[in-house]
Amino acid sequence: MNTANRRRAAGLGAAALVLIAVALVSVAVGSRSMSLSTVLTTLFGDSSPDNHFVVWDLRVPRTLVGIAVGASLGVAGALMQALTRNPLADPGLLGVNAGAAAAAALSVSVFGLTDLRSFVWFAFGGAAIAGTVLYLLASGGRTGASPVRLALAGTAVSAALTGITQAAMLLNSQTLDQMRFWTVGSLTRVDGATLARVAPFLIAGLVLAGTLARPLNALALGDDAGRALGANLTRTRVLTLLAITLLAGASTAAVGPLVFVGLAVPHMVRAITGPDQRWVVPYCMVLAPALLLAADVIGRVVARQELDVGVVTAVLGAPVFILLVRRSRVAQL
Repeated sequence: MNTANRRRAAGLGAAALVLIAVALVSVAVGSRSMSLSTVLTTLFGDSSPDNHFVVWDLRVPRTLVGIAVGASLGVAGALMQALTRNPLADPGLLGVNAGAAAAAALSVSVFGLTDLRSFVWFAFGGAAIAGTVLYLLASGGRTGASPVRLALAGTAVSAALTGITQAAMLLNSQTLDQMRFWTVGSLTRVDGATLARVAPFLIAGLVLAGTLARPLNALALGDDAGRALGANLTRTRVLTLLAITLLAGASTAAVGPLVFVGLAVPHMVRAITGPDQRWVVPYCMVLAPALLLAADVIGRVVARQELDVGVVTAVLGAPVFILLVRRSRVAQL
């Protein structure tokens, strides 16, 4: 291992320690004041039933979902930017988030579902359908599913599905009541059952993303150079789109659409690792959940009532992202 890779490996280890520290803070901080020693005792020893309920039934599942969703959105954003060769791309550009939101809204307005855990499957199905429709639209013509066609088709699909979501919410007050918190993006209503439902899709997406690092590095040099290096362009794009759909779709189904996590984190990571996807993907898996959990903790302490994490990531993410994109070295792929 050369010096640069040793530095990257050391940085990845440091990032993992940061994630562990933020996760402990996430378990310790909440509306009920608990000392760190009490939290640790509850996690690893005996405790009162009340403390056990707060830590194990409320905060631990919330933290685990935050880690899983953050890692998935960070990796999905890195894949999206590599696939489209667009540093401003995020999973929402493909219409995956919009497909999940539209299906969830329709499940409430048409089928009358009232439980978050009930329409998780509808949301993921909507994301999968949106990803499929996108690829069919973008793959027509001689150039196939080129980065430009994917971006343009994704914008059109996203706009149409967003219109469906808004119509379902405006025409049905019950849908509006059920969806208004979910569409912002929130970790407050998740539990272990939610994580169990989406975990297989998230794991499959992360494993698939790990296998795509080398061919995406080849595609970053352009289609002709990628072919010369032996990359199968069609297979790589289909598998990358599948991984993005699995990651972003399942994450959106679980907690709602979250902005800036999949957009800003890959920029931060490339400032450390460079454009090599073999390092970008694992760094995003660690730093994105740390950022998401930190935003969730901030939302718990800045307001008398909990502020949904989607609001915090939007408020904090916008100025940070503006600063990042002003640095040309970070914005480049």
